[in-house]
Amino acid sequence: MLSRGVVILLAVACGAAVANVYFSQPLLVTVGHDLGMSPALVGAVVTLTHVGYGLGLLFLVPLGDVVDRRRLVVAQLLLLVLALVVVATARTAAILLAGLASMGLLAVVTQTLVAFAASLAPPAGRGRVVGLVTSGVVIGILLARTASGVMADLVGWRSVYLGSASLTALLALVLHRVLPGRDGAPPAALRYGQLLRSTITLFARERLLRLRALFGLLIFAAFSTLWSSVALPLSGAPYHLSHSEIGALGLIGVVGAPAATVAGRLNDRGFSGRTTGIALALLVGSWLPLSFTRSSLVALAVGVILLDFAVQAVHVTNQTLIYELHPDAGGRLIGGYMVFYSIGSATGAIAATSLYAVGGWGAVCALGAAFSCVGLVLWAFTRHGTPAPAVT
Repeated sequence: MLSRGVVILLAVACGAAVANVYFSQPLLVTVGHDLGMSPALVGAVVTLTHVGYGLGLLFLVPLGDVVDRRRLVVAQLLLLVLALVVVATARTAAILLAGLASMGLLAVVTQTLVAFAASLAPPAGRGRVVGLVTSGVVIGILLARTASGVMADLVGWRSVYLGSASLTALLALVLHRVLPGRDGAPPAALRYGQLLRSTITLFARERLLRLRALFGLLIFAAFSTLWSSVALPLSGAPYHLSHSEIGALGLIGVVGAPAATVAGRLNDRGFSGRTTGIALALLVGSWLPLSFTRSSLVALAVGVILLDFAVQAVHVTNQTLIYELHPDAGGRLIGGYMVFYSIGSATGAIAATSLYAVGGWGAVCALGAAFSCVGLVLWAFTRHGTPAPAVT
């Protein structure tokens, strides 16, 4: 039985690991100037980090199904420390980009930890555990930009990665001492190539996995539509907010963090379908106040809270349901599902910034609402065929 303290530790570790993927966003101009990078190379900072993360989801997270997860987690964290040190000490653009790609690849330890937590939790309380751990993930994403901006202003951009390296090393030590060596699920007798192919087989065989992956793609497309473009209207008239002030929006988004725990508990009680529908309806509704961003920061705050609450609720429900399909394949299931998260995030970011240039903030809100509406319609047409999680 997992103690609450261990679950909170896992949530902190997940948030700290995934934050590395988002630290660079407020630092791009400063890093580019320091290393003499062209605008094209500066843009590659974010791209390579996410490419590395996507590759890690495909090639590293499934390993949790065939090796001891504690050793895998500790090894990934220690290698992540090395990648962070490389980024923090980089003196050329080539070394920086190589370090960032490696950092993104290893930051998928977050998903290994989610699968680990799900495997350690009792079936009747799995939703609650996944909810708590996932809340750490989303808080890490939301606070990463704020933390990196503040630290960079105070002691320079390199301190962001050196500080993260120190924290990651400490977490590796603590997790090595606290986590059990075996998580109760016998490792699958698969070679590495078979392991990767079986992920595709799982998608071909499991309708619920395909459906929940589509929900994941759509909600994170909506999430990314907001967070990749909201700085554009806020930095211009009538607000002219600074980067630090815009980054503080992440603090507002954290208000929605309890959604993960609430959704997890509702899943444990068998209300996964209803939770998904209500959350998707809230996601659609969040774009109404968000559309008034140019005239009201209060409306923006309300929309941010609703959107983050809804995304977390659906995300936790997705992960809880898909893990229960095959607990012995938790790494492959969650890793494969998160590939769709990455696709959705990339789609939302590219489409939102492109639309803003030609249609302004109204077009961005219409895009986000469209992603959300497609998700709600998909739920409405498939809800009777979605099984509820087993409660024992």
